[in-house]
Amino acid sequence: MTDKKNPKWVPQLLAWYDVHKRELPWRDCGDPYKIWVSEVMSQQTRIEAMKPYYDNWMRLFPTLEDLAKASEDEVVHAWQGLGYYSRARNLRLGVKDVVENYGGIVPHDRKTMESLKGVGSYTAGAVLSMAYNEPEAAVDGNVLRIYARLYRIFDDILSTKGKKTITAIVEETLPHDRPGDFNQALMDFGSAVCIPKTPRCGECPIVNMCAAYQHEDTDKLPVRIKKTKVVEVPLFVSILNYKGYYLLHKRPNRGLLRSMWEFPSVEMVSAFEDGERGLEELVQPLGFELSLQPVLVKEITHIFSHRKWFMKAFRGDLTYTGNANNISIADIQQQLPKDWMLIKRDEFSDYAWAGPHGKLTEIAK
Repeated sequence: MTDKKNPKWVPQLLAWYDVHKRELPWRDCGDPYKIWVSEVMSQQTRIEAMKPYYDNWMRLFPTLEDLAKASEDEVVHAWQGLGYYSRARNLRLGVKDVVENYGGIVPHDRKTMESLKGVGSYTAGAVLSMAYNEPEAAVDGNVLRIYARLYRIFDDILSTKGKKTITAIVEETLPHDRPGDFNQALMDFGSAVCIPKTPRCGECPIVNMCAAYQHEDTDKLPVRIKKTKVVEVPLFVSILNYKGYYLLHKRPNRGLLRSMWEFPSVEMVSAFEDGERGLEELVQPLGFELSLQPVLVKEITHIFSHRKWFMKAFRGDLTYTGNANNISIADIQQQLPKDWMLIKRDEFSDYAWAGPHGKLTEIAK
């Protein structure tokens, strides 16, 4: 078993990090706001993929105060493409809390940091260690995987017991002189060397102290037992045109992809006739008749944490059936409920799209 009291691998990992660390815009900046944003963005998203989003975010909201003043719609729109939109909403609310109640200074202690909206144990540890050099652990999936192999821990890393066991070891091995660098070293090491499924043991700077490698168990660790059942949802989607304008619907302000815009759609429908009937029931109360083309133009499968959408998209045209003749678009718009609207194609980029619906904008003619 690798020694927890005198972990010789820690200085070796830090030496590796000093040579191989990634150059990232929020590293070594000492700005807790920038680090906070980067950590929330990088959850569930590869660092290289999220960097353009980070750069754009900092252009729009360069300071805590700028983000605190922004509307929820502005924030969600800036986040579009990263998914998990509740993180963007919570980040905005957490920052507003800091500006309004902490004088614009991100708290220096874990308890207060974790009291902020959307800030969990990992984010708090990352911000405190990287911005303030506080000796705080930041345990995420990368760290759980590395320690499970290094110390040959067969507990399920998704279980409370597994996380608790590994977190205790991380806290024991955390170097108090370089906590921020150590946490970032684990991030880079887990991304480049101790990767999921097939770790690159031939490139590992601490392989001689890895218990899993010594026992030839690297392919068996970490143990991850997923218990979440993913609900499969067929979704019939329509790209509906009315005189060069497209009909959009705003999702409810709660639940999945809340308050984001989508094309009219019907869940739990696969057959064309059933989908057409469901769409007619949606648009008729709005004053429209529907003419749908029975030609599938695009299929998308999109996986959320608990749901999987199987989307089938069709094009169609709308006819307004209201009482007034030659009614204007503005007049129709005024009569629509607040969660429906007509917009032109060149306005699509101004709106926050509900996840994969944004991918369907390309098929609007």
